[in-house]
Amino acid sequence: MKAILYIGHGTRLKKGSVEAKAFIKRIIERIDVPIQEMSFLELTEPSMEEGFERCVLMGASEITVVPLFLLAAGHIKQDIPLALAGLQTKFPEIQVTVMDPFGVQGRILDAVVDLIRDTAGAVASEDRVLLVGRGSSDPGILTDFSKIAEGIRNRLGIKMVSVCYLAAAEPRLLEGLEAITADAEGRVIVVPYLLFSGLLLAEVNLEVRRRRKQGLEILLTGALSSHRAIENIVIEKACEEVIVSS
Repeated sequence: MKAILYIGHGTRLKKGSVEAKAFIKRIIERIDVPIQEMSFLELTEPSMEEGFERCVLMGASEITVVPLFLLAAGHIKQDIPLALAGLQTKFPEIQVTVMDPFGVQGRILDAVVDLIRDTAGAVASEDRVLLVGRGSSDPGILTDFSKIAEGIRNRLGIKMVSVCYLAAAEPRLLEGLEAITADAEGRVIVVPYLLFSGLLLAEVNLEVRRRRKQGLEILLTGALSSHRAIENIVIEKACEEVIVSS
């Protein structure tokens, strides 16, 4: 029997946990697969191991693992494969297929542009965009964000789309905010390139509010999971030959 196991990152922030679980529940309701379980890599329950074992207890013979991660970094390349290796040793009879993270794709960039326009309305050529990534020591992440920034710039027709990171890569958030707001003639639109709310998004929100108090015209979009396109991408990754409701 087929099962799908969704794996989110997890967060200490209750709002982020509730948001992620609600997102996964919406996905589950749209897919006709008998066994579907949510799980999280850290900080939020149920754990990845618990979710996998629930699938097995419900009669799964094959499990499709769908990581809810935007880009491929340490969690995708190391943590999840390591955890799955242990589970496959424990349950050798289970066939496991692991889907790729979202990666850089046009539909996500289109969704980001939609979020920007929902927040800012029409975007003028003098407006600036700051993409805020989670950050990673993996050099591939920096390459991916260069592609993302270029895609957003081309779609909006503006000159400045910059990138900063919340951890493990440079420039960091404060440096990125200082650079993009210096001598800004138009608005600054900050885009957290994160799926869900959490402590990282709360940090971004705090810094944006501080600058508003200083008189800067600075806007903040919501997390990416609020866009319907993200749900559709997850569903496509989860299964190709099942009934999906619109």
